[in-house]
Amino acid sequence: MKGWRGLAVGAAALAVAVSGCGTSTNSGSTTETKEITVWLMDGSAPTTLTDALNKEFEQANGIKVKYEVQKWTGIQEKLTTALASSTPPDVIELGNTQTASFADQGTLADLTADAGQFNGGEWLGGLKDSLTLNGKQYGVPFYAANRTVIYRTDLLQAAGVAKPPTSRAEWIDAINKLKAANASNPDFQALYLPGQSWYFLLSLIWDEGGDIAKLDNGKWTGTLDTPQAKAGFEAYKALYDASAAKKVPADIDEAKPQQMEVFGTGNVGMMVGLPWELGGAVKAKPDLADKTSAFPIPSKKAGSAAPVFLGGSNLAIPASSKNAAAAKKYLALLSSKNYQDQLAAGGAVPGTSKDTSKLASNAIGKAMADSSPNGKVTPVTPKWAAVEAGQNPLKDALTAYLTGAKSLDQATKDASDAITKAMA
Repeated sequence: MKGWRGLAVGAAALAVAVSGCGTSTNSGSTTETKEITVWLMDGSAPTTLTDALNKEFEQANGIKVKYEVQKWTGIQEKLTTALASSTPPDVIELGNTQTASFADQGTLADLTADAGQFNGGEWLGGLKDSLTLNGKQYGVPFYAANRTVIYRTDLLQAAGVAKPPTSRAEWIDAINKLKAANASNPDFQALYLPGQSWYFLLSLIWDEGGDIAKLDNGKWTGTLDTPQAKAGFEAYKALYDASAAKKVPADIDEAKPQQMEVFGTGNVGMMVGLPWELGGAVKAKPDLADKTSAFPIPSKKAGSAAPVFLGGSNLAIPASSKNAAAAKKYLALLSSKNYQDQLAAGGAVPGTSKDTSKLASNAIGKAMADSSPNGKVTPVTPKWAAVEAGQNPLKDALTAYLTGAKSLDQATKDASDAITKAMA
């Protein structure tokens, strides 16, 4: 597809998975604010946006912006140190899975009462969920990206698939047609689906009405062994079994090897991926630029998109900021439609605007925009980090089930028990 380049750059920051925390608020210094310090992450916003934003803020308020771009590598430790100090930055960007942890530690300002000035009625639901802890909001949604089905337009057309699938049944039918049309190529994979692609598994579980865990009386309990969640595992297996004559190993995820590299070989019809992954594939094989497109992950319900894991960032004000009032003005300006439109034009789903028309100019942007209202996140609690930090039970369950090492009932029960133990 055309237009992938901007999307790849705009979503580049989402390639790094991070996890993270905050509470209370500071009304700001009693002295006049002359400068605020803003930390945004590398690749999050186009330079044209931040240059214009900082200039407009400075001119409107007479306050200088000390703007610093941070690297994702080591940011957890850097934020922890900065937020514990008496002179933190005034505005920070956090990965959406980091926010609950810092909020829980009391290092982020409670912005619940201020949501209105940050375009609160337009917030992206999945990001809003990620910054809400115990009914209070500790940030402002910044931007998001989510997985779509990236596909070869030429291969689907040659296989007789006239239009992108709009239901899971149609998707499996398209996979079978792709396999039949490329049966002479022993290396061909209609859908590249590693056995441990657990973020994609979440889409299927949520689509079936299931979830990872539930909170009851302050206690988290794993729920992968419910009928709804097990139906999500069964849907994954159906796609995995149909995807290729030569199966992708059941004990690898999409990162090893990088699935964009596999897609770039030309022997793959489809993959479930993020915009930057398509960008990487096209970089390796430039002729793919005009042969690729995307559609939302289909729901089992015809004509609907399945829920998706929403990755992205939030903006927050440290609880110990001396310039909270000025920081709120900065967030209000960044949350305005002008700058949200610029984020969308750069390839991200805007966090504080429901207008995604700037994304709809190309297929992968439109597919992301169509899916994002159904975006969900992992359990919003600092305890979730313990689940991902160790041996991920969702990955273990997938491998055991797909290989037949365990029955579906046993694999999902063991995973649920592991989640309950990790979140105790």
